[in-house]
Amino acid sequence: MLETVILWITQYGYVALFFLLMLGIVGLPIPDETIMVFSGYLIQRGTFHAGPTWVTAFCGSVCGITLSYWIGRKLGLPFVLRYGKYIHFTPERLGKVLQWFERVGHWALFVGYYIAGVRHFSAVVAGTSGLRWPAFALFAYGGAAVWVTTFLTIGYFVGEKWEVMAEQLHHNLMWISVVVLGVVGAYLVYRWWSGRRVVH
Repeated sequence: MLETVILWITQYGYVALFFLLMLGIVGLPIPDETIMVFSGYLIQRGTFHAGPTWVTAFCGSVCGITLSYWIGRKLGLPFVLRYGKYIHFTPERLGKVLQWFERVGHWALFVGYYIAGVRHFSAVVAGTSGLRWPAFALFAYGGAAVWVTTFLTIGYFVGEKWEVMAEQLHHNLMWISVVVLGVVGAYLVYRWWSGRRVVH
């Protein structure tokens, strides 16, 4: 998969970058961070230009997360649960994000880009929860700007070592995701247990 998307970016440039990031945010198995690190390397090499690359990556991310939001907003949770399996929206994973969104709120949209499995579902949950678009846009688009800037900058400075760095980042982000979701899960269990003690 990685070789294919890298080939597409090399051949089709900004158009491929836009659509790959948009579809990756929606939920297709596309290595989003790796794509941006590679694009940062292409900026350093002179193949891409910094301004158009940033705008393209940002717009692709924004379009993807907005599409996910409107899927949740217009079609609702039943539709997502019924058809989400085709793009990895399993009820279990969606349920975890829903619990997290209820606790963390809007910030899940901002920081969710960095956590595997969260950036794909946080916008859907925001839509199904009835979150108004201005609030969604503020946090989701702000998060996209920081996320895109971070990984393009990394790719630019690591240069030829972009592939090694992308692999390390993917590994580290997976572990961070596990830790964060574990902490959130433990907190939810604690709150549930505390509530039962108060009732009894």
